[in-house]
Amino acid sequence: SGPMQSQMQFPSGYGSHLPNYSAPSGHYSQVPNKAAASHLDNQYRASYYPGYYSAPAQNVMTSVGSNVLNAQESHQLYNNAPHSGGSSDRPVQGAVSSASYLHVSAQQSYSAFDNHYSTSVSSSVASQGFPLSSDHYAMPVVSGAMYPNMSYPPVAAGGVYGQTFTSQSLPAVGQFKETNAFSSQSPSVPHSLQQHLPVGYNTTLATVSSAQSVQDNLSRNLTGSVAKVNNQINTGGIDSSQPVHSVSQNVPFTKPRVGTSASSAVMSSVRSPAPSLSSKPPSSPSVTQSPELALQEGMQYGGYVNNQASSAPAPLSSSSDDEEEDEEDEEAALDSSSTTSSASPVLNNYDALEGGGYPETRSVTNSPVPSPSVLQTSKASKPFGYGYPALQPGYQNATPPTPVQPSNPGHHPGFQHYPQACVNQLSSSLGGLSLQHSQQPESLRPVNLTHDRNILPVSTVPAPVPNLNSDLRKLNCSPDSFRCTLTNIPQTQALLNKAKLPLGLLLHPFRDLTQLPVITSSTIVRCRSCRTYINPFVSFIDQRRWKCNLCYRVNDVPEEFMYNPLTRSYGEPHKRPEVQNSTVEFIASSDYMLRPPQPAVYLFVLDVSHNAVEAGYLTILCQSLLENLDKLPGDSRTRIGFITFDSTVQFYNLQEGLSQPQMLIVSDIDDVFLPTPDSLLVNLHESKELIKDLLNALPNMFTNTRETHSALGPALQAAFKLMSPTGGRISVFQTQLPSLGAGLLHSREDPNQRSSTKVVQHLGPATDFYKKLALDCSGQQTAVDLFLLSSQYSDLASLACMSKYSAGCIYYYPSFHRSHNPTQAEKLQKDLKRYLTRKIGFEAVMRIRCTKGLSIHTFHGNFFVRSTDLLSLANVNPDAGFAVQMSIEESLTDTSLVCFQTALLYTSSKGERRIRVHTLCLPVVSSLSDVYAGADVQAVVCLLANMAVDRSVSSSLADARDALVNAVVDSLTAYMSTASNLQQSMLIAPNSLKLFPLYILALLKQKAFRTGTSTRLDDRVYAMCQMKSQPLVHLMKMIHPNLYRIDKLTDESTIHVNDRVVPQPPLQKLSAEKLTREGAFLMDCGSIFYLWIGKNCDNNFIKDVLGYPNYASVPQKMTQLPEVDAPSSERTRSFISWLRDSRPLSPVLQVIKDENPAKTDFFQHLIEDRTEAAFSYYEFLLNIQQQICK
Repeated sequence: SGPMQSQMQFPSGYGSHLPNYSAPSGHYSQVPNKAAASHLDNQYRASYYPGYYSAPAQNVMTSVGSNVLNAQESHQLYNNAPHSGGSSDRPVQGAVSSASYLHVSAQQSYSAFDNHYSTSVSSSVASQGFPLSSDHYAMPVVSGAMYPNMSYPPVAAGGVYGQTFTSQSLPAVGQFKETNAFSSQSPSVPHSLQQHLPVGYNTTLATVSSAQSVQDNLSRNLTGSVAKVNNQINTGGIDSSQPVHSVSQNVPFTKPRVGTSASSAVMSSVRSPAPSLSSKPPSSPSVTQSPELALQEGMQYGGYVNNQASSAPAPLSSSSDDEEEDEEDEEAALDSSSTTSSASPVLNNYDALEGGGYPETRSVTNSPVPSPSVLQTSKASKPFGYGYPALQPGYQNATPPTPVQPSNPGHHPGFQHYPQACVNQLSSSLGGLSLQHSQQPESLRPVNLTHDRNILPVSTVPAPVPNLNSDLRKLNCSPDSFRCTLTNIPQTQALLNKAKLPLGLLLHPFRDLTQLPVITSSTIVRCRSCRTYINPFVSFIDQRRWKCNLCYRVNDVPEEFMYNPLTRSYGEPHKRPEVQNSTVEFIASSDYMLRPPQPAVYLFVLDVSHNAVEAGYLTILCQSLLENLDKLPGDSRTRIGFITFDSTVQFYNLQEGLSQPQMLIVSDIDDVFLPTPDSLLVNLHESKELIKDLLNALPNMFTNTRETHSALGPALQAAFKLMSPTGGRISVFQTQLPSLGAGLLHSREDPNQRSSTKVVQHLGPATDFYKKLALDCSGQQTAVDLFLLSSQYSDLASLACMSKYSAGCIYYYPSFHRSHNPTQAEKLQKDLKRYLTRKIGFEAVMRIRCTKGLSIHTFHGNFFVRSTDLLSLANVNPDAGFAVQMSIEESLTDTSLVCFQTALLYTSSKGERRIRVHTLCLPVVSSLSDVYAGADVQAVVCLLANMAVDRSVSSSLADARDALVNAVVDSLTAYMSTASNLQQSMLIAPNSLKLFPLYILALLKQKAFRTGTSTRLDDRVYAMCQMKSQPLVHLMKMIHPNLYRIDKLTDESTIHVNDRVVPQPPLQKLSAEKLTREGAFLMDCGSIFYLWIGKNCDNNFIKDVLGYPNYASVPQKMTQLPEVDAPSSERTRSFISWLRDSRPLSPVLQVIKDENPAKTDFFQHLIEDRTEAAFSYYEFLLNIQQQICK
């Protein structure tokens, strides 16, 4: 049923899987996984493909050029027009130019790659290939020999998700009569049919004395809405389920922290089947399937989740006996990708491992009527507890859809039962209620920015808390791992465009956690349709069925999942740790592997030219390796190797049994080869003594070298050949511009243009050699990390590509010298300690899923995009962050909450295949004020920084700066237009966005985007690389450092951390007016601490804290604070240690005096002050106000 796709070929024969044809033909239909075949079923026959793919020009997208983020003239970072998923109509440009980051046009919504970041010429391992457009997903589907994918024609909306309800909320039981009359015309509902008032987000709970009083109080302002039923005939069909496994009584768990459950009242909105609102011929029966009961009692606290979100009718049953037989072999790893829809039953490489959907085939012309037995059961539904004596509160024994609503057990005993007629109006109207209507939240309090100058909080800015009920907040994912730019999601793209704020996600998926539930089970419970992992925000229909919170499909609960090993109880799946924690990690089975887990393999590629030896980094590196050799992540299979290079490439034979290491030199750099492939990567434990001998000898081996050339490219080619059979991590140490062989570079920087206020050139790579090499490495599960230790221009814009596209990381040490620059030497030492010992994940893939109606728009970070929602990460480390732009493709009016889920599948250093899952739940709002109330200003700024980097490279730095300013102007203009009684002379912002102009000004003064100040090109490029790869918490300190006065620390305002008293000085404005010559100030810039000492600082402080008698005796290059037995010394060191403990990389400390050259760096971070080339903060506000008033 479609063309066979090529398979990834591993050197050792991995990846060869026989096709499995045991499943029904519907499982291999070419329907995209999120779509039913609908009336387009005939398109997906095997005979369709030759005709469809014969004209690829219609499906080939071109680069966007300078028009990446929006029209160049408007200088906007995100589009203001309604989302468009159409493919580009521009002519094909042939080979696309080389790239740095993967980026996609916002205006065309994944219809094209940015011309700078697209795939360029071919390489030995096929890279991305031609971007293909799929109107259904409006995302680039890349194809090639390495990662083949298919693209499909658009599917009509009605055929994708079945019925489309356009009402604000779904009507409740009884709202429609069989004659299509409104509920107001229907006879009274029997008193036995009762529901309870839902408690949840946007619900105002009032205590009333009777049902009539509730109706009277609410019906005056609330009106029910009638759902418009799609004319399309739709039956859900019968869906397949996962195989049922026997229960295991001894399932090992790492005991998670489980909060206390608390019950709350919930209500489900259900709707009885109603005839279509349009007339149909008698010969064409119209069966409209009703949505499932949307009970959310499966969650720990019985929250009110997606109570009205069922525009996609859920199937009546999630399995059948016949299908279970055919699908016994269909596990999660054997699915096609959830968005790429593999055209063949053969495994689609790593796309298939993390899991795609099971395509469902539904026929429009032959839609079977639900079986009489099902309808019979619906009518005979029993009250709660009937037939389930062991069922706990939180379940409901009902078979949806049903015209009868049984009483809800998940309520507090004191709640009054109300007649059904009252509940009908409540359930259809509660979606319009908002707590903000009765009382304005603090986040919406207007702030006059030009008048209120002291807007900086006394402590660090916390992440805003989503407007959910307290129970859902406890369940939600930590903002340190997963946060959204808007904690209130707009219902429509039009509302998002009106708010002029970007919608996106900031991810830190692999960060170090002090507590992580690790689950070992033979069954990982996932949705059979969209492959979502079960999470706290799903709903349990009853004890045996749960409803997906992303696609709303009903799934069976496996038998094994019924047993909870933590409580050793049976029959309470809603108390399993997977449903109690929004961040969990699964130990994956062999179904999630394409080959046996790879060992940890580390290869170090070292520059040993004269420049490198003079800088002295080899001594620091070798000493760090000797100290941490036993701490390298891995197991008994861990392997290690070394390559050095200057004008030649040197290999080292470390085979066990040798008396000393052997150096093998390859001088033919134009055709580099491996002299002894089997002895260059050796087992760490078997050859440890030889490795230590090499590390002790290496710093002195090249002391007298006169080689000034650098053959980096050939050394990397050799490293790729050496690592290809296994994959792993290549660590490259480079000190100068590559000057020989493949990948040689020439200086492109003009020192006279460093202070230019006009065009900043050469932000992109000069050659595509390093990008192609990175894509080849990524295909072989190898990442390249770059350490650039340079005292002169090294073209980081070109070299950085080796890490960007292979999911590596970049470290940069400008003006590095071991003795002349001790600050940088200390920083390298601390970075290496973290780098060599931190955890690492190999051969990883990461997929992001979201509620139906939302779609992924653009990715930011270091990775390779394998498909529309799948990132390939050859390595993943706990210090890497990612950003994702989102768009709203379908209206969210039928849901009250949306969810995002990221799943990271990786191989641990111990050889275990693991899946880390994060799930985030956010409310949906319909008013512009609610959107502003939920704005996360730090997340917004970090996402805009990522977008501005792409704009700088693809268009120009000036365009990026203009776009950042316009982001402030547009959002504040939109907000002020919604507020009344505002004078034109005032610049008003909601409290949630009061720091927005300040952060944007700080961004404009960052090295990445500043103009008019002397900035080395490599410094600017590195700052841009940091913007794209740093997690939010570290990036914000880089953009807007924290300033504290520390010469007057007291014990009055302190916190206690591990029996240590930590002072908490208030934050100071980043302005010289806050500095005094009598004080001492600490600036936290993330990776470095500046301790500025005033010339008239108290000598007692200098003596107690710095250990010197007076100001004049303090040395220029002081980087350590002595341990002095004095209260002021203990307080200062305790505070600095507390700041250091909050981040993985230990920052270096630099003491600054007035005559210190580093004083310039310190004062450049005082972003509220005016400089020769930039506004002060107050001038920037006046400029914003002037543009708004135009």
